[in-house]
Amino acid sequence: MAPAGTTLQRVMDNFMQALFIGQTYIDVTFITDHMPTGDEKHVASAYAVSFGGNAVTAAFCCAKLGIVPDLIATVANDWLGRMFQDMSAKYGISIHPRKVNSSSLSFIMPKDGKRAIVRCRDDEHIHPFPLLNLKGCRALHVDGHQPDAAIHYAKLCREDGILTSLDGGGLRTNTHELLEFIDVAIVAERLCEQMDLTPEKMLDYLKGRGCRVGGVTQGEKGLIWYDETGAVRTMPALPIARERVLDTNGAGDVFHGAYVFSYLNNPGKSWHDHFEFARAASTFKIQRLGNEAGLPTLADIENVKQEFQIGRKKEFWD
Repeated sequence: MAPAGTTLQRVMDNFMQALFIGQTYIDVTFITDHMPTGDEKHVASAYAVSFGGNAVTAAFCCAKLGIVPDLIATVANDWLGRMFQDMSAKYGISIHPRKVNSSSLSFIMPKDGKRAIVRCRDDEHIHPFPLLNLKGCRALHVDGHQPDAAIHYAKLCREDGILTSLDGGGLRTNTHELLEFIDVAIVAERLCEQMDLTPEKMLDYLKGRGCRVGGVTQGEKGLIWYDETGAVRTMPALPIARERVLDTNGAGDVFHGAYVFSYLNNPGKSWHDHFEFARAASTFKIQRLGNEAGLPTLADIENVKQEFQIGRKKEFWD
């Protein structure tokens, strides 16, 4: 890294470090012990309003950790869209907007380690996706939303030797085709269910599509994954007390953003190291309400590692 303030550093700052592509949401997360029906009213005990969306939240996580990516995201010309742009400016994220008529909303109700979600989504894009100069870009992260943009940039990055990463949270219109151009595919159990595959069979499927590294996140059961040699490994979730788990929504997105940051920050480390870093980040997230409050700093991740003595206790290694 060039010294801060030098001409070289100023030039590097103008280049794209990484590109994330996804669907923007504004998340309204609230905790309540009762859901009203009919004409009832009820006051939530706590709430948070934040940015949302899989790759969008991952981009904010990467930025919070210290490497600010570019982001192709849906943006509407309404007050929620302007709120999102204000949020992005706070983190220094360059937004390349893809216009939609209305902003998308998620209403999230965490309870007992789970979360119920109601989504209001506008993914009818008014214009084609923006065409960007990828000079300096070292990683692409997509979540399958904006499928035309995702596969366009995945192909370009594959040709240029830029790492490509997929958050496979669910089955999209071109998931099978997209995976051909993905280096690191970390998918959710939901995708396994949609494709009627066990986690182990999903790993075989990802290998068959040519993904160098693949895995399935399993919530409190942790991660099952394979490395570049094809060896299957497990990484248990950290044994955090149930009463400390406040909001699991966004934990997977933080996991993705953190491992992309770890790769960008130290590409020589192993994927075990990158995922271990990301596991600590997601452990921080689940103890806080809302996506923004759950974004960790490097110090927060180090504190989680120290609390659970990561790298010292044999049971946390596969």
